[in-house]
Amino acid sequence: MRFLSFHCDYFKYEVKKKSRSKIIEDLTDDNKIGKLENVIVLFISVEKQDETNPSYIERTIIEIEKVLQQLKVTDIVVLSFAHLFGELSDQEFGFNALKLLELNLKQKGYTTLRPPYGWFNELELKAKGHPLSRISRKI
Repeated sequence: MRFLSFHCDYFKYEVKKKSRSKIIEDLTDDNKIGKLENVIVLFISVEKQDETNPSYIERTIIEIEKVLQQLKVTDIVVLSFAHLFGELSDQEFGFNALKLLELNLKQKGYTTLRPPYGWFNELELKAKGHPLSRISRKI
């Protein structure tokens, strides 16, 4: 798993249209649009190697929590982003991994936002400009 994080004043999304993905998550009134403030936005790529590594979620959460603790932030956006140049996992595995990551973060008490999978979204964010405002990790 890889992620690129941005510490943002705010993050907003609005679903625009279906992608060509074989997995299209259902839209509801609750997930068509979303917004969080003082948030870490995680652009996440699930990789092929994660499929055979049972500890990838736990290790990813440890890395995410290091960033959150440094920045004293508790709100997180989990955003599927298959453009981080790794070898991607199977699409169904990747979708389930993002849902599992979101669930585990919620269980730890974090506020999370995950735009629906399989849709093109209009994104708006305002990234902060301090030394830790942009961090990448390869798990």
